[in-house]
Amino acid sequence: MLRELHIRNLAIIDDASIEFGKGFNVLTGETGAGKSIIVNALALALGERAAGELIRSGEKEAVVEALFDPPPKLSNQSIYGPLHDAGIEIEDGIIMKRLVSSQGKSRAYINGSMVNIQTLSDVSRSIIDVHGQYEHQSLLSQDIQLAMLDEYGGLLPEREEVKSVYEKLKNLKRRIAELDMKEKERAQRLDMLKFQINEINAADLQNGEEESLTDELKVLSNSVRLTELANHSYDSLYSSESSCIANLSRILGSLKSISDIDPKANDSVKSLEEAIPLLEETAYFLRDYKDSLNFSPERLDAVHDRLELIKGFKRKYGENIKAILDFKDEAEKEFNELERSEEMLGGLKEELAGLKEALTEKASRLSKKREQVAKKIEPMIVAELSKLSMPDTKFSIIFSRETGDDTTDGLKATQNGVDSIEFLISPNIGEELKPLSKIASGGELSRVMLALKGTLSKGDRIPVLVFDEIDAGIGGIAAEAVGQRLKNLSASHQVICITHLPQIASYADRHLKIEKTVKGKRTVVEIREIEKEERTEEIARMLSGNISDASMKHAKAMLKSKSKQ
Repeated sequence: MLRELHIRNLAIIDDASIEFGKGFNVLTGETGAGKSIIVNALALALGERAAGELIRSGEKEAVVEALFDPPPKLSNQSIYGPLHDAGIEIEDGIIMKRLVSSQGKSRAYINGSMVNIQTLSDVSRSIIDVHGQYEHQSLLSQDIQLAMLDEYGGLLPEREEVKSVYEKLKNLKRRIAELDMKEKERAQRLDMLKFQINEINAADLQNGEEESLTDELKVLSNSVRLTELANHSYDSLYSSESSCIANLSRILGSLKSISDIDPKANDSVKSLEEAIPLLEETAYFLRDYKDSLNFSPERLDAVHDRLELIKGFKRKYGENIKAILDFKDEAEKEFNELERSEEMLGGLKEELAGLKEALTEKASRLSKKREQVAKKIEPMIVAELSKLSMPDTKFSIIFSRETGDDTTDGLKATQNGVDSIEFLISPNIGEELKPLSKIASGGELSRVMLALKGTLSKGDRIPVLVFDEIDAGIGGIAAEAVGQRLKNLSASHQVICITHLPQIASYADRHLKIEKTVKGKRTVVEIREIEKEERTEEIARMLSGNISDASMKHAKAMLKSKSKQ
């Protein structure tokens, strides 16, 4: 509920705090006392347009704060979602604050966190409705109208079923769109992938091949030099008469002769005997190596061309042969998926057709039930309006549906089904039915809202209702009916009403009086709760324009009778 409204430097209000209670709250006061300023202030706190001329004369800034108790989570998820996303906690309540400068610029806050005006408006729309000359009425929204109709008719389970199927259909459509590539683009992509795969396969690249070829190219490029070195080394080591091994063999014979005489030479004999076979192995290597160095210009060209081929593949497909082969694997995977995509699309489209049939059946059943509920509601609203001094009013709920491809019968769907509804009304004889938003009179609109709220209250989750101008053009029995319905509505909502009629004010649980006084040569507005004798005097003033014995007697009787209801 709205617990408190604090206003500073707005119009003729310098600083005022208004505390509201549960149930039915009324604000009364003489004409020009400042009742409209209260509604203006509340509208500002809820996100209405700000204007610099609202600022109290001589002040730089006006401030309005509205404190709400935290609403129940189960019935107000639309509040908790955006506030949670913004990191705003509301465990102890919601404080909506608006600051407006004399230049018309404004800032908005929720629980101390700065928000944009749209967020302020979106959140407040789920907490409070202000009905009257201000356009802060949730019931003007067709989505809200549909939600109230569904909840009143007990259609929320069917609505959830429709939503579930619709979400599946929407996700499947998105998946199909991703796969359903244009045939030309798909064919072009398949051709490109096929070319790339074939090109890499034809090259028959092997891991480590580039390094091996690089080493071979180095040898081939230096084959003349390598031959010269190998021949010279082989001759020096083995084949010439003065080769290293021939000399060592003679030396070994001398060492053996020495060791026969002096055993001290035995170790040297042994070392040389071990060394000569090793040198012979080196000689055999040099012999085979020089014979293998058969220089081939053709092989040199082939190795060079192969390395150039690998270099070109690296530019196109990856930084090394492993990356090139990985690219080919991915290309083959995509190629296979694209080749299967037509088959996959066929399966998905069959699934989509099934979902369309399910959505069509569920949405159609929901639509029929909605139409039945609407026909039940229409005469109830007309009867309520008749009691609220609108006897010639016509009321109708019209259904409309857009064409589309979400259902088998060619309709567009949303998570709420295929229906859009709108409440139409004709307040006067001879006038055509028009949407609620086209009603010119604030008093008429307020009474329509009261009739709707009273009839559809079980489908209305907005906890705070504010009515302004609801008593315009009525009196007597109609005023009593309005007061009684406001009182009834306050059993399930907090109701705040600004009224000139004692018949309505006398039903209130909490009566606030607005008075305009002069302090220090300046006009100020005071708002305070009145009770007992003072309240009786205010009802008496409202009855006759002045306080007399007769009006006081009448006021006491009125308050006494209402207290028993």
